Parts: sequence; structure tokens; C-alpha cells
Amino acid sequence: MRSPIYPVQAGDWDAAGATATESGVNFCVFSRFAQGMELLLFDTEDSSEPYEVIHLDPRINRTFFFWHIFVEGLPDGTYYNWRASGPADTRETGSRLDGEKALLDPWATTISDRLWNREAACRPGANLATAMRAQVVRDDYDWEGDQPLHIPLNDAIIYELHIGGFTRHPSSGVTHPGTFAGIIEKIPYLKDLGITHVELMPVMAFDPQDVPPRTARLGLENYWGYSTHSHFAPHPGFAVTASRARDEFRDLVKALHQAGIGVILDVVYNHTAEGGEDGPIISFKSLANEVFYHLDFEDRRRYRDYTGCGNTLNCNHPMVTRFLIDSLLYWVQRMHVDGFRFDLASALARGEDGNPQYHAPVLWATELSPALNRAHIIAEAWDAAGLYQVGDFPGYRWAEWNGRYRDVIRGFVRGDPGLVPELATRLAGSSDMYEGRGRLPRNSINFVTCHDGFTLWDLVSYDEKHNEANGEGNRDGHDHNLSWNCGDEGPTDDPGILALRRRQTRNFISILMLSQGVPMLRAGDELLHSKAGNNNSYCQNNALSWTDWTLTEQHRHMLDFVRALIALRRRHPTLTRDRFLTGEPTPEQPLPDITWHGVGLEMPNWDDPDNRALAFTLAGLTPDEPPLHVMLNMGKVVLEFALPTIEGLHWCLAVDTSSEQGVVEPADQRPIGKRRIPVGPHSVLALEGRRP
Repeated sequence: MRSPIYPVQAGDWDAAGATATESGVNFCVFSRFAQGMELLLFDTEDSSEPYEVIHLDPRINRTFFFWHIFVEGLPDGTYYNWRASGPADTRETGSRLDGEKALLDPWATTISDRLWNREAACRPGANLATAMRAQVVRDDYDWEGDQPLHIPLNDAIIYELHIGGFTRHPSSGVTHPGTFAGIIEKIPYLKDLGITHVELMPVMAFDPQDVPPRTARLGLENYWGYSTHSHFAPHPGFAVTASRARDEFRDLVKALHQAGIGVILDVVYNHTAEGGEDGPIISFKSLANEVFYHLDFEDRRRYRDYTGCGNTLNCNHPMVTRFLIDSLLYWVQRMHVDGFRFDLASALARGEDGNPQYHAPVLWATELSPALNRAHIIAEAWDAAGLYQVGDFPGYRWAEWNGRYRDVIRGFVRGDPGLVPELATRLAGSSDMYEGRGRLPRNSINFVTCHDGFTLWDLVSYDEKHNEANGEGNRDGHDHNLSWNCGDEGPTDDPGILALRRRQTRNFISILMLSQGVPMLRAGDELLHSKAGNNNSYCQNNALSWTDWTLTEQHRHMLDFVRALIALRRRHPTLTRDRFLTGEPTPEQPLPDITWHGVGLEMPNWDDPDNRALAFTLAGLTPDEPPLHVMLNMGKVVLEFALPTIEGLHWCLAVDTSSEQGVVEPADQRPIGKRRIPVGPHSVLALEGRRP
């Protein structure tokens, strides 16, 4: 043990976590039932024992349910843990206080998991030598004038990516693969692609060891990161230097902002890495188990699990609500992020009794917070216990991952019958779900694929999931994929099947970019990345999941197609309207904002269940903005579509998914000069109106 012991003062209770000042560090942590509290200080992240253990006096160092102490002269970079002792009456109160376990500070902004052993934290007894540790890091980052970008959501094109997987592949060519720094080197690619926002899969510190035992025995780990334990700290595994994780993340945000790209974080506030009864003690379980988690009313040893992950955060307890709002504010105000996507957000709508609440405090506090009012908030509007709130998520500002859009587009493109009426509604922004409640097209986040499920190429290559590599007997992952292998399961050399698959991928991207609402792309789909039919690659931190950058040349045609479709969307404000289409003229535009057609003009054939064709004309916002005419044919034969006549305009072919090229750039477009045009089977055509 090193001496002398640092002088201490009572400290303050109103600043949770570790707050460094010129004279020392204030520590503060929450625990309602703790009867004793110790602060453990370490020289390094590898120190097997603390060099100092400070015992807090509840008469001096406790205010309400907060324990606090000020340590004078404590140097920057010091590592620390808490230890809390008291009752562990799990049946009656739900308390799980364990005076032997080294606890991570829930408010820590920098952590080390270098020594972490999940099994040791699950077993009874001390785990001091293998616990995660928090670090005192002074905050003096120079933002150089950076601020969140505040790009309107209706103008957004979101690109979902995984920090590690995007540059981990040897072909990435970056200096530091799999890190925040690695993404910075790929910003020119993102900017050239044309997206407006990256949606980063979890970057808050998570537990890679949180996988089922059979999966762990295969040497696999929690790759996706939906196992958060620290809601203020960037994941150290994504940093070149773990102790600089916070500033390295800020470097990434600043660089993306300089390129005009916003940052949306995929956040996990529905559960934590501590799991259920047999899960590890990391922090909340010992400090405030009965506050932070939903527990069974009759036997509070048991966790109510609405997430499928062993526990559910008790988000609408006042203390937990404060914790989560503080976390959101931290990432906006101190880390400059532009918004959040909330994993299994419907779990946050559950009250303390577990039942859904429309006026759930945490959701409305997020929506109405003045400090968050320009941050995008996006809900995955369901949970694992059957609560499905797509189109009915509490609040008004909340956007939603539109699972109904995904399913209808998937079904229509594979040729399912009877979908044309609902298809039109989804293309037009899902007014049936949002308009009646005063919401807008931007409330709908449109997507066909995401991290969870098939990649775009696998969606057209497999009828069934193939998750054997996960070690769970192919029982994990979704069975309802609405996919179509186009004639053969998996890899094939058949040129006809391969051509149809490529056309189908172009169809999906075209429809996504030609829809009202906010499009979201999964990273790698523009490169036709395959995961060999694995639709639940949460544990595959390997080449199966990583972006293979050799595909930028191998599938250059698809990359160019996606770039061109994004560019088309961005040059047509009529595709990013902030109000729903009405089918009527406006004061600014004498043409109807949308006109629906079938093969014949203004004959959409809504009532034929075997109809697989639809067309529509979108007027520009003003007469000076060129209109668009779109034709969709997901049947098996060529159809001749009639073209509308608009005085003073020629129609020029812009998109034809039946062609490998797929897109005609504006400079190369020529007037069609016909009254009708053939549209091939499983094809999308889009025309741009041009003045002579």
C-alpha cells in the first residue's frame, strides 16, 4: 500500500460520478440501501490491489441516497471502484448488496475492461482482480467551435454502421482498424456516398463476454454491443488508447460534422449487461437493484424480462428516469451527437408495474426536454414481450423504425399478391399510421434491411436463415424474413438467378429512395455484402460481419447505383416533404402533389388482388421543380405503362432497374418521346420531367 493517504472532505452529492477540479476529485454514487460504502483507488488498470481504500462515513458522506466524498490532490488518470455493503434480502426488497464485489461507477465517462472476467462477477465472492474499473479523466477537450449539425430529419439519409466492423477487415486499409479513428479515414467514402447521417450501433461501453455458454465455447463474443453497462462512457475496445476513448470518439464526431454528416447513436436503455439472477454484478445490481430493474412483485429475487436479455431497466422510476435523461444530455451537450435510436424502445414505455404507459415519464421527458429538442429521437417501437407500438409510440416528435414499411416492401418486391393498396400508403409516408395523430412523414424511418436480419444480398439469396455458426442450433434469429432466393438457396453460378438477384437489390434501393419518409441503409448493402444467410450475427466479430472493401470494385455497379439513387433523392425536394401528400394542388403548385396510376393513367387498380403493378406522378413543390414519374412492376411479364402529359415538359429516363447500369445521369438523359413505355418483370422505372 502506498502512503500517505490523500486528504478527504465530505464532498458534494449533486454531481454523480467523478468530477475532477484543480484541487482534487469529487466522487458521488447512488445507493438507497447501502449501509457501508468504500472507494477503492488504483495506480493502473492492471493493479491487483488498490493502493488506497477510503471508508465513507454515512454521517458525513451520505446525503439522502447519495454517497459522496472529495479526495484532495488526486491525480488525473487514477482508476477506481466502489464497494457497497448492506442487506441482500432479495425476496422481500430486491436488494442484492454484495460487499465483496468491486463495482463500476454507473456515471463513469472512461472505463477499462482489460481485466474483466464475466464469470468471476457471476460467482459469489470477491472479484477485485478481474473487475472493470472507472478512470478519472479531466475534461479539457477542444471542440474548435463544433456543434451538432441540426439537419432536419425529413432531409436525412441514414446509414447504419458498426464502428468495429466497418474497418476491421484487412482490406479496409486504415491505420487503426476497428476504431473510431478508423472511421475517420473512411469519411471520404461516406461523403461520396451522399448520406447525411451515420447511425452508430452501440458505442456506449458494453460487455463482449455477454453471450450464451454454447456460443462462448465457440470462441464467439457479443459483437453488436447490445449489452451496455456504462451509459456515459464510449466503448474502450473502439479506441486506439482506451484511456482516450472519450476524446477519440469526439474526434470522430468533429470530423464527421466537418464533412456535413450527423451522428445518431443506437442506445440501449431497455436492459443492461448484468442479465438476470445468474448474471454478473457490475454496478446497478449491488448499488440499487430494487430501483434500477423491474422485479417480480411476489418474489423480488426474480427479474421481469421484457427484453429477452434477462433484465429490464425500470425506466420510469424517478431515479432511473433522471439517470437516463442525464445520459442523453451528456451525449448531446458534451459529446455533440445529433440524435439517438432507442433499442427496444417500447420497454421504456412500461411503468413500474410493467404495464404500458402512454404518458411514460422517461419518454415524455426526452421529447419535451428543451436541451434535447433538436436532437433526433428514433424508437424501435417494440420489445421482446409482445408490445408493438409502430404507428402508436407515445409522443409526437418520436420517429419510429417502420417495421410495417419493411414488411410490405419486402413482400411486394418478391411478388406477393394483394399488397398494392398498402404499398401506396407506405410509399406516401404511412399517413394511416401517423397523420391522424398530428405526426409527419418524418416520423417514419423507412428501411428494408438493418443490422438485425438478412443483408440486402442475403434477402434475395436465401429463403431460410442459416445461423448454425452462432452455436444455438439455428434456433436464434427471426423466421419471418419475407425473403426470396430467386430460384436457388445461397451461392449459385446460374447467371439468370444472379441477374435477377442484382435486379431485386436495385428494386429495393429504388423504392426506398423514392418513398416519402426517412430512408435508412444498412452499411455494406451498397456493396452486396453477404453474411452467408446468417440473420442474427450478434456474435460474429469476424469476416462474416466485417465490411469487405474489395467489394467496392467487385460490385462497383451496385455502389454506383446506390450513390446515384441517393443523389436523385437529394435533388428532388418533392421526395422529402414535411407534410403528407393529399392528391390535390397547392397554392404553390397547380398540379396535384401526387397522382396514382396503374398500367393506365389514373387507373391504379386497387381492387385486384393479383395486381402487382403501380405507378405514380409526384409534382415538384413548385412549377420550377421537375416532377417525377415512377412505375413499379413486380409481376412476371412485361407491362406497357401509359405516361402522363404535363404541358411544357418531356419525360426522361432516370432509373431502370432491369439494366445493370440502372441509372441515367441527368447530363445523359434524353426525352423518351413516347406515350407508353414497357416495364419489365420485377423492375422499377423512374422518369424525371425536363423542359425542352
